[in-house]
Amino acid sequence: MTDPETIVREARTVAVVGLSNDPEKASNEVGGYLKEQGYRVIPVNPKEDEVLGEHVYATVDQIPEEVDVVDVFLPSEKTPEIAEDAVRAGARTLWLQEGIESSEARRIAEEGGLAYVENRCMRKTHEGMQ
Repeated sequence: MTDPETIVREARTVAVVGLSNDPEKASNEVGGYLKEQGYRVIPVNPKEDEVLGEHVYATVDQIPEEVDVVDVFLPSEKTPEIAEDAVRAGARTLWLQEGIESSEARRIAEEGGLAYVENRCMRKTHEGMQ
């Protein structure tokens, strides 16, 4: 299992699931931070058309490019479906933000060959490495 710091260091493309245009939402704040740090941020949210100046996809498996990390800002009960999308998309890591945990998502991700992180903030992990 790859540790979170290595994932953050090696990742280039991050699909942020649940990325919102609302600047008060954690997904917007973290997605904006990751973009500022040089990551390619791809928003995934069926309720949005454009976020942070980027085209939005309805699901992870619709993204036409390689994704290193699928960073999830959705309730735990929605994460198994996201895990299945991430496996189909050939992502490298499924990352569930702080407060989000799912043994089913973990099982799907790991059986699909993905690294798995849960209940951890990608921004805080990145900042802790500085």
